[in-house]
Amino acid sequence: MSSENNITSPNKRISSLFPFAVFLGLFLGTGIILSLQGVDFAFYQLPASIAIIPAILVAIWMGKDSVSQQITQFVQGAGHPNIITMCIIYLLAGAFATVAKATGSVDASVQLGLSFFPDYLLLPGLFLVAAFISTAMGTSMGTIAAIAPIALGFIESAGLDASIIAGVIISGAIFGDNLSIISDTTIASTRSQGAQMKDKFKVNFKFAVPAAIICLIIFASLGVSIPHEQISEVNIIGLIPYIVILVLALLGVNVFLVLLIGIVLAASVGMFTNGYQLSAWVADINKGFANMQDLFILALFIGGLSELIKHQGGLAALTDSVEKIARLLSPNNKKRAAGLGIASLAFTCNFFTANNTVSIIVTGETAKDLATDGGLSPAHSASVLDIFACINQGLLPYGAQALLLGTTLKISPIEVVSSAYYPMILFVVASIAFWRVTKKNNHS
Repeated sequence: MSSENNITSPNKRISSLFPFAVFLGLFLGTGIILSLQGVDFAFYQLPASIAIIPAILVAIWMGKDSVSQQITQFVQGAGHPNIITMCIIYLLAGAFATVAKATGSVDASVQLGLSFFPDYLLLPGLFLVAAFISTAMGTSMGTIAAIAPIALGFIESAGLDASIIAGVIISGAIFGDNLSIISDTTIASTRSQGAQMKDKFKVNFKFAVPAAIICLIIFASLGVSIPHEQISEVNIIGLIPYIVILVLALLGVNVFLVLLIGIVLAASVGMFTNGYQLSAWVADINKGFANMQDLFILALFIGGLSELIKHQGGLAALTDSVEKIARLLSPNNKKRAAGLGIASLAFTCNFFTANNTVSIIVTGETAKDLATDGGLSPAHSASVLDIFACINQGLLPYGAQALLLGTTLKISPIEVVSSAYYPMILFVVASIAFWRVTKKNNHS
């Protein structure tokens, strides 16, 4: 079904979106209740892939077609080429991240990065290290898990303000998560919008780098000095897998091939430097696949649920409603209105799901319809979708990133996000930049 048909369909039913409300209500409600009970990582105790099952059943119950017809629609949505491609990339990205961690590439990146900076510049240096690792690994959580223990050592030995250190780490981690070509958020946004990875990267780069520079200036101006021991021997070879996949991706090499090369290269480096065994490689690949299981299942289920809701007129109604609101804010510029709508969808949905990838998958279909109707390029719509989901994720005290940092550094999640300057700055920079980009497209 074309986007035009979605928007002009006479069967628009906003009530058809109720299954999504069920999903968000279960996911968010469970997290709130468990959080009030003091449960660690409360918003992640009920996996999203489980919370969505009742929503699917509600969607089938609400549908007017026969159950067998709706199951066929569900399977068609789950089996959409974009969904399947996304799932396979998730598996390969998980395998690469696990193998790279096991072979010492992550540790090598941290050591080399910190060795470049003197004590009085280690705060911006820590941001750059976190940004590099997150960009290379494609995961903010993996980055935080790798750097937070090192940061805890700084805090305890030098009596530093833990909230500032946490803010630096989460800022760098969000930068990479948003910009990385193997991040699940990037994969979800590009696949859902039909954008090329390198094109999305180029658009995103223009927003992310200015925000990062401002962030570096702020961190440097804080005047925090962190005494640390310089590492005499740094494993530079461990950086090779990251550098190679970044270069290949920017050259436009197919992402499947990029990730496969990365997995083989990371294992080869491990075998050469520390006797990494073939059996360990196989086990780590399997572990990486397993780490992506929940996201894999969720992507399939949301693809199927979205197809059901589309047949019932829910997505058409949502697109129409968001488009009308966006045009009220920018009545003479369809392209800008589309961008405002996509940004609002991603930001708002992430507030409820506390997961930037989930919010992108949920809103991807509607965002694509808005972009097509407004004449916004796939690269721009993918970039806006990714940016505003990541901004919200970096500022949520109940997000996984803030919870992990808070637990590791022994501070509250509120303190963590209070110094997360990068997502705050990115919000302003991206909004201004996109407004200026669309300024000359009043009659698009």
